[in-house]
Amino acid sequence: MRLTETVKQLLIINIIMFIGASLSGDVAYSLFGLHFPKSESFHFWQVISHMFMHGGLSHILFNMLALWMFGVAIEGVLGSKRFLFFYISCGLGAAIIQIIFLYFNFYSNLEILINAGYDPSQIFEILNQGKYSTAWSGVLGEGNLLSFMSSFNSLMVGASGAIMGVLVAFGMFFPESKLMLIFFPVPIKAKYFIPGIIILDLISAISGFSFFSPSNTAYVAHLGGALTGFLIMYYWKRNQFNSNRWY
Repeated sequence: MRLTETVKQLLIINIIMFIGASLSGDVAYSLFGLHFPKSESFHFWQVISHMFMHGGLSHILFNMLALWMFGVAIEGVLGSKRFLFFYISCGLGAAIIQIIFLYFNFYSNLEILINAGYDPSQIFEILNQGKYSTAWSGVLGEGNLLSFMSSFNSLMVGASGAIMGVLVAFGMFFPESKLMLIFFPVPIKAKYFIPGIIILDLISAISGFSFFSPSNTAYVAHLGGALTGFLIMYYWKRNQFNSNRWY
């Protein structure tokens, strides 16, 4: 399958960023991975840069394979400019939904600590030092303390949210195309396969059980990318944009 221009450029940028991060180590992830906005490690550009960072070789391989397999077809339909807008928008949607989810987890527990008499400024000072107070567990419990800490110390990297949006677009444009997983080699039509993947992500987000991915996968971000992709495609198809405007 011939590479389209925008997909090729996205592949190159992701590969360059991955090599650079591998050579520089934690510095690159600290600067370009998406941190919790209340963390001192957060910078505004991370809402974009995080989607060009990846946590390991298998992470970038699977994402770039999906970008090539599905992105080429979607860029062929949308054109280069519209596809790039769509891709970045899905990545941003994934980040925003994930941040909202983390905010809910974090602030619901922060409120409990404040009601118990803890000073919020002191809490943030301790958290930004990479520490926590053992006394917090007596107020929150071990489970809520883990949720509280993991929300604040979260680091989101990867193109998966944007890729999920591309998958949704593929399902809407090519519903009869047959797809299959490497470890489940049974052809399934895209109109069933892609909703099935989304449902598995939803189950994982709710239960914490991971079907195929590492346990630290941001399933909520996947859902955010898929939802953003669906809303954009639904709006475009409903309003019948002239695609020539976007080239």
